[in-house]
Amino acid sequence: MKYLIAMFAALALASPAFAADGDKKKPDPEAAFKKLDANSDGKLTLEEFKGKREGEKAAKAEKAFTAKDKDNNGSLSLEEFKATNKKKNDK
Repeated sequence: MKYLIAMFAALALASPAFAADGDKKKPDPEAAFKKLDANSDGKLTLEEFKGKREGEKAAKAEKAFTAKDKDNNGSLSLEEFKATNKKKNDK
């Protein structure tokens, strides 16, 4: 029994939820972009950006995509993908 308690404690303490704030890694936008870029052409289409989202989540993804597509060419460059929306920061 002590073994199980010790294992549980070790797993709980190793969990990211218990990590100090300075230990948490921020998401890497380049890695996320690369993962979403299904055909590896260096740009994200709306379909790639939405992925398998459906319903309300797909609608929110489409709205975010439109806001990020600053040159309105129907795809996102890495720079557009990494840029934060001004409206979100102005609040």
